[in-house]
Amino acid sequence: MDRNQKEELVASLHGLFEDTTIVVVTHYSGLTVAEMGDLRNRMREAGASFKVTKNRITRLALDGTKFQDLSDLFSGPTAIAYSEDPVAAAKVAVSYAKDNDKLVVLGGAMGAETLDVAAIKTLASLPSLDELRASFISLIQTPATRMAGVLQAPAGQVSRVLGAYGRQDEAA
Repeated sequence: MDRNQKEELVASLHGLFEDTTIVVVTHYSGLTVAEMGDLRNRMREAGASFKVTKNRITRLALDGTKFQDLSDLFSGPTAIAYSEDPVAAAKVAVSYAKDNDKLVVLGGAMGAETLDVAAIKTLASLPSLDELRASFISLIQTPATRMAGVLQAPAGQVSRVLGAYGRQDEAA
């Protein structure tokens, strides 16, 4: 890789760090190509991305971004998980690390706040943005459904009463 390619890579990583909400730093030592592919697919399905990075280039790209405090974590075989959704990258990384010992979560950052491993795990336990939206919509729809049932009940009762009077008149 020549100097111009490195500069382009640093610039693209810098732009990535500027545009993302959360970055989770991991060690991936010993993961096979198939396992890496599986992890990337899981990230993609959740709306996140997973990228193996060169430590020196990543440290250069971190300078001047809100994630610059993460530069100490970049030693050894590191990769980053990142997303716009504040929970997606953490959720998939922690879940995969729980199933596979070869992936180790080192820490991360959300915005300008640096997160340790415990904070990343706590963040991963939160519901995703889509799950929150679904629960909010169900909370809004539930009263409307109940209200429709309550409004329908008196009308049904009135029609049953009228039907009963009608049958009495016919019998008499």
